Amino acid sequence: MYRPLADELRPKTLDEVVGQRHILGENGLLRRVIQGGTIPNMIFYGPSGTGKTTVAEIAAARVHRPFYRLNATTATLADIKAVMQDVGTLLAPDGVVLYLDEIQYFNKKQQQSLLEFMENGKLTLIAATTENPYFYVYNAVLSRSTVFEFKPVPAEEILPVVRRGIRRMGEDRQVQVTWEEGVEEQLAQGCGGDVRKALNAVEALFAAHALDLETVRLTREETALVAQRSAMRYDRDGDSHYDILSAFQKSIRGSDPDAAVHYLARLLEAGDLISPCRRLMVIASEDVGLAYPQAVSVVKACVDSANMLGLPEARIPLAQAAIFLATAPKSNGAILAIDSAMKDLRQGKGGEVPAFLRDSHYGGAEKLGHGQGYRYAHDYPRHYVPQQYLPDELKDRVYYHYGDNKTEQAAKRYWDEIKGKP
Repeated sequence: MYRPLADELRPKTLDEVVGQRHILGENGLLRRVIQGGTIPNMIFYGPSGTGKTTVAEIAAARVHRPFYRLNATTATLADIKAVMQDVGTLLAPDGVVLYLDEIQYFNKKQQQSLLEFMENGKLTLIAATTENPYFYVYNAVLSRSTVFEFKPVPAEEILPVVRRGIRRMGEDRQVQVTWEEGVEEQLAQGCGGDVRKALNAVEALFAAHALDLETVRLTREETALVAQRSAMRYDRDGDSHYDILSAFQKSIRGSDPDAAVHYLARLLEAGDLISPCRRLMVIASEDVGLAYPQAVSVVKACVDSANMLGLPEARIPLAQAAIFLATAPKSNGAILAIDSAMKDLRQGKGGEVPAFLRDSHYGGAEKLGHGQGYRYAHDYPRHYVPQQYLPDELKDRVYYHYGDNKTEQAAKRYWDEIKGKP
């Protein structure tokens, strides 16, 4: 019977698990929990192929409880009840360990159905998810569980697994295997930290050769084909999408053009044109803003060009915009000012618009006193006259503070002089 190579080589002990040194290392918390022999309810969060299922199986074996596995993409409440029917029988006298993969696909009612069994100790839940559990797992389940984050496995730790996989495939097919220099490294690096993906690529390489051959030679060209684009982790609706966008904006805000181009490339390689365009327009006002007011026009022109060109040519104006923003002077004065003003409003601070500022272009306005006493700034020297514009309740409030860049400082000097400030 056929078994995938990744399943054949699945680790049986914690020492055989690759990666996750931060939780499974010699003094790692998860290692100590599992070795203690009494495992709590846990949530394993991280990308595919990083060992979540493997560690769950090892943990279940350690406590000597039956191990049940369900996938939330297809499982129902009836499946959970069927598992719990075994509790207390000869099959599971001391309870069960339920491994629930992709728990984010369970709705609130389905997740809540687990609570009764989790609390009475009949069920030890090990849930796995590729999405952030603090967004996708309901609080009642989350509060009863310990979250462990699994991270992509470094290429240098995947390399021995790739070599073992090549060896096993050669033994299974009884062929002599040779390969071009760099093939193993290419497989380890091209999987994006996903051990299963690396082993699947090994299988694919062997599948491309006839079964009756006596020798198999693995080439870099073939390896590039099976590993192409696999190093990218990107889901337009998932955590990775928002993580990359966050890193993109923070890199530009931090004035690092190299990092900005890197994250832009990751978005574009995934075929996402809309997200970087929107984010660049936001950055132009949020992070560059008044330090270089023309940035909005420049970025808008680049974004329009990108949308007109489409991919792959769109990468050029978008790279121009990203580098331009990363190397431009920075100011967040505008966003701080508007957020501060909106915060006051949400706290009920507002007050009436001063009567002299109200609309007076209608019959009866004069009787109401609207517009009376307003001084038209353009009638005064240098187009300025002191008067109160904020409501009385907020008359001394300052929302905007000039940034320390030359553009805003020039504006500050101009108005300080006109307003007679020292």
